[in-house]
Amino acid sequence: MSGIVIVGAGPAGIAAAVTAAQSGAEVAVFDDNPAVGGQIWRAGHSNQWIQRLSQSRARVITSARIVSGDAARQTLLVDTNGQAEEISYAKLILATGARELFLPFPGWTLPNVMGVGGLQALVKSGLLVKGKRIVVAGSGPLLLAVASYLRKCGAGISLIAEQAGLKSLAAFAVSLAAHPAKLRQAAGLLPRRYLTNCWIEAALGSERVERVRLRQGSRVWEEPCDYVANAYGLVANTELAALLGCAVENGVVKVDSSQQTSVANIYCAGESAGIGGVDTALLEGQIAAGASELQPKLHKAKSFARLLNQTFRPRAELRALPQPGTIVCRCEDVTLQRLRSTDSWRSAKLHERCGMGPCQGRICGPAIQFILGWEPASVRPPLFPTRLENLVQENSVK
Repeated sequence: MSGIVIVGAGPAGIAAAVTAAQSGAEVAVFDDNPAVGGQIWRAGHSNQWIQRLSQSRARVITSARIVSGDAARQTLLVDTNGQAEEISYAKLILATGARELFLPFPGWTLPNVMGVGGLQALVKSGLLVKGKRIVVAGSGPLLLAVASYLRKCGAGISLIAEQAGLKSLAAFAVSLAAHPAKLRQAAGLLPRRYLTNCWIEAALGSERVERVRLRQGSRVWEEPCDYVANAYGLVANTELAALLGCAVENGVVKVDSSQQTSVANIYCAGESAGIGGVDTALLEGQIAAGASELQPKLHKAKSFARLLNQTFRPRAELRALPQPGTIVCRCEDVTLQRLRSTDSWRSAKLHERCGMGPCQGRICGPAIQFILGWEPASVRPPLFPTRLENLVQENSVK
């Protein structure tokens, strides 16, 4: 096939697909989830954009992972339920989204300690939390949104621990005067116990988490809980873009005003081009598909995104949370002590197998970059686990 290929069916990918299909182009959308919507609009969620996608001429292929690609040949290797197919494109739009940033602390590997979005996804998939005590911690507006959702599902939100300081949050709130809808939304989500300048120092328990140790300035105390939802914002998924040779700067894919990357015929939209939220992602997706008249609106949306990222940037004190015996790479059980016996990301991979497990460094990589300042190693195929015969097949075609 050729035409326009879009990787990712979250807000940016959906907006790009709808806009491109309206122009009469041949459009195919690939997403690794069972249904469209991405992390923000999960299966079962319906809105105008998802309805517009279903009514468009765009072809949507779910449960499909891009495991490799070749920008020179303008091809991608797609694995769908274990079966690989090489597809070609005339124009590629990357809308690969983002994942949560996890910063390790003692006890973070205990059962029932999970990501903010991860717990929300489990609840949406059927996990019962009615009557459960939940501590929500980390940083960013997602804490409020998820806490509100869990509360509606019957959970008891013990507290929200936001690591950002009150002064920064106050300045952020003042800036929301230019975005009244967002201000009203945030105010409506605030719970009774919303603690600023506060974070989890450790999760405690035997077979599962039973309580957490919290710090707020000089005050340290323990809070009983059944679940912990913890994350420090988002990390852009840039692996596919990097594999295809696109420039990546400051952790996001570099794009111009039309969302084109440094590689011809490859565009990028949404969180992978900069963490900015749903409104920004929708605008970028449409612009990447050719709606250049929306660029003035995007400029305003991006100013809000910059303020958002500046306000909720993880504080330096969080680097001291993991102890020598704290596991940092969960796939390969690599502790901080073992990491400190090496001197770089490459050395840690070679000598300690850090980042060599199923997640391929997606979880531990950003944490290690934050704690130790190591830049991640270069990206190599396959991006996701796939059959060896699929890679052999791809190489035989080249």
